[in-house]
Amino acid sequence: QVQVAESGGGLVQPGGSLRLSCTASGSIFSRYHISWYRQAPGKQREEVAVVSNGGIITYADSVKGRFTMSRDNAKNTVYLQMNALKPEDTAVYYCNVQWGRAYWGQGTQVTVSS
Repeated sequence: QVQVAESGGGLVQPGGSLRLSCTASGSIFSRYHISWYRQAPGKQREEVAVVSNGGIITYADSVKGRFTMSRDNAKNTVYLQMNALKPEDTAVYYCNVQWGRAYWGQGTQVTVSS
């Protein structure tokens, strides 16, 4: 069993920045394949960034150049640095850990509004 927890959401004005954090339990954190997803009201959940256990990171086109994902295996944490935020980035952001099966956190709300 892997426990996953996100933090760092909040209300920010358009053009602002936020950094989300995701911690996951387990001594083999470095072997996890981890993704950030988001779900806006009335829309399907979409993957915005993913880091492989080899450290390769890919991004959805909608966030490329604005969001940066990173991982710190020593802290069992991945981050999502979000810059130049837009109102359409408003969503609940979830961390997903793949290790035999999918493990999800409870999500953290990001609201971009003036």
